[in-house]
This record gives sequence, C-alpha cells and structure tokens, in this order.
Amino acid sequence: MSYRSALSATKTRGAEAGLTACVTMDRAEMERKLEDLHPASFAWALACCSRQRADAEDVLQETYLKILEGKARFGGRASLKTWLFAVIRTTAAAHRRMRWWRDLRFVAHDSASVADGGESAEHLMVRAERTSALVRAVSGLARRQREIIELVFNHEMTIEQAAEVAGVTVGTARVHYHRAKQRLLEELKREDMR
Repeated sequence: MSYRSALSATKTRGAEAGLTACVTMDRAEMERKLEDLHPASFAWALACCSRQRADAEDVLQETYLKILEGKARFGGRASLKTWLFAVIRTTAAAHRRMRWWRDLRFVAHDSASVADGGESAEHLMVRAERTSALVRAVSGLARRQREIIELVFNHEMTIEQAAEVAGVTVGTARVHYHRAKQRLLEELKREDMR
C-alpha cells in the first residue's frame, strides 16, 4: 500500500473539508510529511494489526483520513512521528474491537501473505526458520511489551518516545522493555535447543 493510494482513497470519502489537520502545518506540508513517514507508519500499522496486511492497510487509511479530516490534530507536544504512531495505535485498537465484534458474529476475514525472493532455497529456509522463531517469540509477549519492543527496535524510537506512543509512563515503558528483552532471549534460547 502506498501513501498515494491511501490518500486518493481518503479524498473520495470527503477529506477535502479537513484542511485544519494540523495546528502548525498547512495541508500540503502535512501530506508531504505523512508521505515521508509512510514506510515506517505502515510497518507500525502491521505491528499493531498482528501482521495482517489487509487490516494494517485499513488502519493506515483510517488514520490518514482522521488526520486529513481534522479529527486527529497534531499539537506539537511530541514529534510528528511519535504523534502519528499514537494515532495509528489507537486506530488499530478500535479496528481490533470492531474485528472482534464482527468475528463474534461469524463474519469471515481474509489475510494476505508476503513472498520473499531472489535467494537460495537453503538460505531462505534458514532465514524463514529464524524469522519464524522471532515472530513466535515476539507474538508471545504481552501486548504492551510487544508494542514497546516494536517501537524501539523496528522504528528506532527512544523508550521515552515509545512510552508516549503507547500511552504509558517512561518508567512503565522501561519495565516493559526490559522484561520483553529477557523473555525474548529465553524464548530464542529454547528455540535454539530444539
């Protein structure tokens, strides 16, 4: 999913009225900055949506729509990336609640798979096994631990920024970060012994 395709979809839903998306930026500047942050935003949306690509695309589109319609406003109290990731996180949480309710009513959903290419079969298999072990270990973490680890390692945020995105205190974020690292090390050691 590209930023342009998400933006064009939001325009068809009436986003032109949301020119006050940001207190300190005009719409064109906000769109440019959102486009610059799109790859990291999509990766964070994937993390918030349990790696379900279709869900992440929906969440990111809803996030852009909220911003461009002025329902989510950047106040400048944090960096734009930190604020954007917090909006993505809250949008994903709302999306999860909707999904849970729909699933409860037996509505089926699809998931997409990502294919890798260009490497030897043996190298791909070893990498797939390692990646699979890491994904299993990360998915076994408590939700807050998983969020903090994702933000710090995958999105190069400080623990302070991750705390703000996750909506917890810095001390709480440090505890989640430390416990998550310990748990991941334990799980990966167990995987190596198998």
